[in-house]
Amino acid sequence: MTSETDTRPAAQTETADAAAHLVAPVNEASRARLAGNGLDYRVVPVDGEGFAPWLQVVARGFQDGERSDEQVAASRERSGYRRVTGVYDPSAPMAESPVATIASWIGQLTVPGGAALPSCAISAVTVAPTHRRRGIARAMLEGELGAAVSSGAPLAMLTVSESTLYGRYGFAPAAASASWRIETKRATWIGPRPEGRVDFIPRERLRELAPALHERVRLRDAGEIDVPGSHWDGFAGTSPTAEKAGEKRAVQYADATGEVRGLAIYSVKENHDDFTKASVRVGYLLAENDDAYAALWRFLLELDLVAEVTADELSVDEPLRWMIADQRAARVTIRDHQYVRILDVVTALEARRFGAPGVLALDVADVLGHASGRYVLSVDADGRGTVSDWGDGGAPEGAVEVALGIEELSAAYLGGVSLATLAAAGRVRSTDASAAARVLAWHTAPRLSIWY
Repeated sequence: MTSETDTRPAAQTETADAAAHLVAPVNEASRARLAGNGLDYRVVPVDGEGFAPWLQVVARGFQDGERSDEQVAASRERSGYRRVTGVYDPSAPMAESPVATIASWIGQLTVPGGAALPSCAISAVTVAPTHRRRGIARAMLEGELGAAVSSGAPLAMLTVSESTLYGRYGFAPAAASASWRIETKRATWIGPRPEGRVDFIPRERLRELAPALHERVRLRDAGEIDVPGSHWDGFAGTSPTAEKAGEKRAVQYADATGEVRGLAIYSVKENHDDFTKASVRVGYLLAENDDAYAALWRFLLELDLVAEVTADELSVDEPLRWMIADQRAARVTIRDHQYVRILDVVTALEARRFGAPGVLALDVADVLGHASGRYVLSVDADGRGTVSDWGDGGAPEGAVEVALGIEELSAAYLGGVSLATLAAAGRVRSTDASAAARVLAWHTAPRLSIWY
């Protein structure tokens, strides 16, 4: 869910998959389907005249204001890495503006065990209210998944504004996020007090340090991705079109050797009725190790004249809960966040690690046909899996049989939900759901610390 275009991650290596996806034409089946309804589905060159109207429609779709010429120019400059497409109605009064938009790129998704897989990241999905219920969203989403398959991406991913829209395309919430609201006076810090120091730094310095620090830690948590560069400008308020950038304050944590191991950006809102009860909103906190995590959170919770600290896109299993004396001082709201869609079952499963050894016979249904099949997953004592064809016969001796849709397999893929839970919900059938759940489990909760 991104209403702005984003710069390419500086550390992302050019790959054949990413390059092929960037220049891919629109899906022919989707193009023909929309043409039958009098609509034109096409790629929008970022350096062409059509980009500005496309961007204005994206802004409108996300309830944002009209973009200025300066903002359009800045977005155009940062958009070369994304495949931008739109659907046009030649009979509309503003025929140069699309009635629907979508953008995508090949990013890197961290999976359990610390590997990263090329994944088609989908963003900027809008359909004008004047053109709903005409099959436009379906044509675009199916077209984008087809392009991802053609470029060799084994996964697709997105963050969503409306959570009910994407299950029909095989996407499932795979990594939830937590929003925290903490009463600071009640919380009381009881966590570690590391050596090292927290210091204020210019926002520009945080923007300079953040990409490399994130690259050092993103393989630690399943669900994280390589962050598009303009997200760092957004967090730090360093883009030329940033609004209220001066309200943001940046700090760093350096360990006892002087190495920067953590960064945070936050803003303060005064309480004019009681100046001792300001509120702090944490825009982003990035910690390379436990010391950096503890030092930055302690700093934020012990700020003077602050009664409340809020933060979003946190893990559902934050260590912070065990660093405050009164856990009830924190009100935590959980919601779906990172959605995943498996396109290549063999590549996806063989890339991740697993929680226990075992053999699963997976009968996977996929209404779009990308991942349908019968697979045997064999996991060894080290948690490494290999996938073979089940074939038409019975399951291998000793295998646990699991029948599920691609949506359910995608939901469980990062370890964010147990197959036993999905079975209890009637979403999965298995000869031994508990045993299957132990195999697919992972010991840490997946997370994603940004929107895209």
